[in-house]
Amino acid sequence: MMFVSLGIGTAVAVALIVVVSVLTGGRTSANALVGTKVDTFTLPSLSGGSLTAPYATGHPTVLVFMASYCEPCREELPHLVTFLHDHSTGKVRVIGVDTSDQRTSAIAFIRHDAVPFPVAFDPNSTVAASLHFQGIPDTVFITAQGVVSNVVIGKITPAQFASDLAAINA
Repeated sequence: MMFVSLGIGTAVAVALIVVVSVLTGGRTSANALVGTKVDTFTLPSLSGGSLTAPYATGHPTVLVFMASYCEPCREELPHLVTFLHDHSTGKVRVIGVDTSDQRTSAIAFIRHDAVPFPVAFDPNSTVAASLHFQGIPDTVFITAQGVVSNVVIGKITPAQFASDLAAINA
C-alpha cells in the first residue's frame, strides 16, 4: 500500500512540474528574489547623464539585463523592441542595464535595434551581481514599492513580457 501511495504521489508531482513548465514556457523564476525589496541604483546612461532606478521614486519598473557580446540578447532584443513599439507599457518604466560590456560596443548594440528605452551602463556588473545573476539576458519585474514581482532568466518571449508587465501595471 505504501508503494502505491508513493507512486501516486510521484505521478502527481511530475504532472504538476509538466503543467507549470508548459504554462511558464519552461522558464523558471529566481524564486529567492521574488517578493524581496531590491536596492536602488544610479548608473551612467549610454545616452549621457545618469539613470536612477524608477522604482526608487514609486514607478513600477522592468529591468532588462543585456550586453552586446550576448548572443541570446541579440536574439531577444529585436522582439522586445517590436513589442514595445506596438504596445503601451502604461505606467511601467522599462530600463535596460548593459552589463560587463565595453561602452562603444554597448552604444552600437542599442542603436542597431533602435532601443526605445533608456539603457544604463554597468561595466562592472554591480547591479546584476547584487541580484546574484550569473548570466544574461535576465528580465526583472519590480513593483512601484521596489519589490520583485518576477524574474525571467534567459530570453523572454513577448507573451511572457506582456503577462508580467500587466501584473506590475495594475
